[in-house]
Amino acid sequence: MTNIPALRAISPSLFALSIFYGGMVCIAGVLGNKQVALGPLAVEAGIFAFLLLVATSSAVAELHGRETANRLVMWGFVPLVMSVLLSLIVLALPAAKDMATERLAAFTMIMGSTPRIWLGGVTAYGVSTLLNVAIFSRLSKGDGKLLYVRSAIASAASQVVDTLIFITIAFYGVFPIGELLLGQMLAKVALSAILVPLVILLLVRIGRQLDSTKAD
Repeated sequence: MTNIPALRAISPSLFALSIFYGGMVCIAGVLGNKQVALGPLAVEAGIFAFLLLVATSSAVAELHGRETANRLVMWGFVPLVMSVLLSLIVLALPAAKDMATERLAAFTMIMGSTPRIWLGGVTAYGVSTLLNVAIFSRLSKGDGKLLYVRSAIASAASQVVDTLIFITIAFYGVFPIGELLLGQMLAKVALSAILVPLVILLLVRIGRQLDSTKAD
């Protein structure tokens, strides 16, 4: 009789949040091709997906601890790098003869980011998201209190670092980056203080409900 090793149990909340996290990792770069107006500021739309990554990693840290959240961030490199490689492969493949020229041009423009932008995105993702988890966990005393405050501080700090890394790597020397840095930082810090803590509270609540349902 063949012995089949037991599968490692994973909580419903970690399973659901991991799937959501992987999706946001892949879509962030695509959304970043559009700039949106937030009052007087213009920011790339990928910020919304990236802030959801920050919120999800913090929620995992709250529910399952810092080590699990760090592993989630590291595993996030898999769909991120694979999406980059797959995009490069598809761009290199010849287009079908009957594909409309304007559609091909639009696809190439949207997906054909420069190597510096790819490098900036991957580097900024790893450093800033791990930093967010570290600060969020460091501020916790294990009692689950001050979740909103911890979320706002960790998210704001990590987004400042994310902006510095990404814009410097992607655009330094291409054009003056001072105004772009300032605008991105202001927008990300504002959203981090207002939006991210609310999302984390929601994700933590959903996660606890999922886990309690399994326990029942």
